[in-house]
Amino acid sequence: MTYKIPIPESFPEMTVKELLEDYFFIPRKIRHFLRMKKHVHVNGESIHWQSSIQAGDILELTFDQEDYPEKLIPMGKAELVDPLYDDEHVIIVNKPEGMKTHGNEPTEIALLNHVSAYVGSTCYVVHRLDMETSGAILFAKNPFILPILNRLLEDKRIYREYLALAQGTITKKEWTITDKIGRDRHNRRKRVVDIRNGQSAETHVTLLKKIGRNSLVSCRLKTGRTHQIRVHLRHHGLAIIGDPLYSNKRASRLMLHAHKLTLIHPLTLKTIAVTASSDSFELGLK
Repeated sequence: MTYKIPIPESFPEMTVKELLEDYFFIPRKIRHFLRMKKHVHVNGESIHWQSSIQAGDILELTFDQEDYPEKLIPMGKAELVDPLYDDEHVIIVNKPEGMKTHGNEPTEIALLNHVSAYVGSTCYVVHRLDMETSGAILFAKNPFILPILNRLLEDKRIYREYLALAQGTITKKEWTITDKIGRDRHNRRKRVVDIRNGQSAETHVTLLKKIGRNSLVSCRLKTGRTHQIRVHLRHHGLAIIGDPLYSNKRASRLMLHAHKLTLIHPLTLKTIAVTASSDSFELGLK
């Protein structure tokens, strides 16, 4: 597989070595293969490892099968995919509620399998949504871009905004929840606030409007702990309506929706911003 990557105007100047190692996070073994096979070209010419990459250059990388062995998974149904953004390297889709992001068993069919069928090759999960949650979710189309996107996620440069219908009323317009989250010792499926042993977690909450005795809120994640929004709101007496684990107020679905996803594309440096809609979520607000 060969990728031609135009270096954007605002890209910082760096050497080929720095680019492959510190920006693309290509593993040492694969970098060695690229160098030995002369599989790195700039503007159509083989280039020295210490040469500089500059804005306007065309970088060409060629990977062999042994560099990134193809991971085969069962293909799902392409017609079930609702794409929000799609290019050579990444795809963002609108996940329906009630569908797993990825299967727990090799033969289990989930959203990953459907997206892979839509793309025509195996895709890779960058972040996940709970089965009950709908909305925007990002996948890598190839193993080259995956570690770059993973680093963006670790560095909190992939911004995710959720809508939630919470049980109860909120008195303040905005606040930040920073309670640590850990496993529930009595139920392996659940998480709890665990100030002593939990992992750091940060959720920014904005009240959008009150709907009867409930509150529609926007939640922005700074961290991505399992069930983070669900646990944080529940701990403060604001369980999400329809939550099968943390609420006793039933609804046709979990009223949590990944509404917006924003990131700067690591190769083009252009902003990608998508908004996902959900008919079932909107219906639950009425």
